[in-house]
Amino acid sequence: MIRQFRENGGRVGPPFEGAPLILITTVGARSGRPRTVPTLSFRLDDGNLLIIGSNGGADTDPAWYHNLIKDPRMTVETGQETYAALGRLVPTGSRERDRLFARAAAEVEAFADYQSMTRRTLPVVIVERRPG
Repeated sequence: MIRQFRENGGRVGPPFEGAPLILITTVGARSGRPRTVPTLSFRLDDGNLLIIGSNGGADTDPAWYHNLIKDPRMTVETGQETYAALGRLVPTGSRERDRLFARAAAEVEAFADYQSMTRRTLPVVIVERRPG
């Protein structure tokens, strides 16, 4: 999927065809190596992006989330541009997290389904473009 995304300007086929997909590259928390994964994103009113650590409803957070805890720097690929960003982890239990999660779940129902499949609270991350 990563190759298809890069070769087609951010477009991929089913099951994510037409979805607001981005690629994020984080530094592996244990390996120290770059790790690139596709994830859905949502554009916020201030131009930042929102991503959800759903991990398909699994009982563990996705690896990229653990990577961001250790080092919030990331690279974002949208298909049209690539830029440096920081992942700001929205505190679990905060009103901001609940509001942002509700917005994402309203746009993509699967997020509500994923939340119902696990006891953990799905992490919410704001992706902020780094200056320069």
